[in-house]
Amino acid sequence: MSSVVQLTERINPDWLSQQESLATPHFWSSQQYGDSLAAGHWFYALHEAAETGIAIIMPVAGEAELLNIFIAKDKQSQGLGKALLQGTMHALRLRGISRLLLEVRESNQPAHKLYSSLGFTECGRRKRYYPAGQGEREDAILMEANL
Repeated sequence: MSSVVQLTERINPDWLSQQESLATPHFWSSQQYGDSLAAGHWFYALHEAAETGIAIIMPVAGEAELLNIFIAKDKQSQGLGKALLQGTMHALRLRGISRLLLEVRESNQPAHKLYSSLGFTECGRRKRYYPAGQGEREDAILMEANL
């Protein structure tokens, strides 16, 4: 299992938003990253390398929610997303977190495959939750995994 570290310094919201915008069409703004930092959410990266990707976790009463995860465009398709999420899940277990929740766009089949491979199961759906362009909306699939 790849090791992950919790980042506590050197987190640049502008840089993260720019990197994520290169990796996916649906990315967080620097304001969203800044708000997450201000809220005290946990930022995890592989081997202290935010350049590879980031996972953002919101802890809540012994559980946690994966708010965002991305791998840099030039690092995709190398198993690093799985390694980052596995390592993050392990780090959360060590912190006493018993369950991890997330939501994912219904159309994001690569993410569904990744989450399922790590033991996540569908536990709900938010109808028409995400904007999908040109006034369209798509469902969010809620998933959970016991840690």
